[in-house]
Amino acid sequence: MISASATQAAAEVRVVFGRVKRRLKALAETDDLTPSQSSVLSRLDKDGPASASELAAAERIRPQSMAAILSALREADLIQRHPDPSDGRRQVVSLTTVGRHRLQGDRKVRQEWLAQALQEHCTEADRQTIIKALALLDHAIEAAGV
Repeated sequence: MISASATQAAAEVRVVFGRVKRRLKALAETDDLTPSQSSVLSRLDKDGPASASELAAAERIRPQSMAAILSALREADLIQRHPDPSDGRRQVVSLTTVGRHRLQGDRKVRQEWLAQALQEHCTEADRQTIIKALALLDHAIEAAGV
């Protein structure tokens, strides 16, 4: 049986993270991109170049859907395709300089806004508590296999 405190903590984390996510999303330039397109850009930035089939599998979508996402990102000059060095029949997708700068700019704007909000509305002790609480939450999620 799940304790009342665990249920309350889960509800509060979900609500607060939802608010933070919406606010950070509003600050980003990527509002002209779909969530799927933004996710693919972030994945390429984090994991590096990948084939369309690898991206489709990682994003858990059909290859046809990934093809449409990649087409839109290529039209916006956010990604490029090039032959796979180990298998010339395959194409590898990577971020363009424009795509990388856009992601970095969006992240910087969001992080600066959040840092400013924490600076203005929390004490040093509050910020240290937030850091510790997030580490505990991260540990719980990792231990749960998520």
